[in-house]
Amino acid sequence: MAKSIKVNLDLVLLQRKMSLTELSEAVGITLANLSILKRGKAKAIRFSTLVAICEALECEPGDILELEQES
Repeated sequence: MAKSIKVNLDLVLLQRKMSLTELSEAVGITLANLSILKRGKAKAIRFSTLVAICEALECEPGDILELEQES
C-alpha cells in the first residue's frame, strides 16, 4: 500500500483560532500558496517555510503533517 502525507493545517489553525489570512501575514507566504498547502495539493515544502509556520502556530511539524496509508 502506498502512503501519502496528510496536511492538518486547517485543524491546527482552528485550534489556535487563527485564520489562513492571519497566518499568511505572520509568515510572509501568499494566501494562495498556503491554500494549496492546506488542501494537500502542494508537491513540496521548504523546511524554512515549515519552520516559519510552526513558529507562528506554536506547534511541531508533526502537528501539521501526518503520514497516512492510502486505501
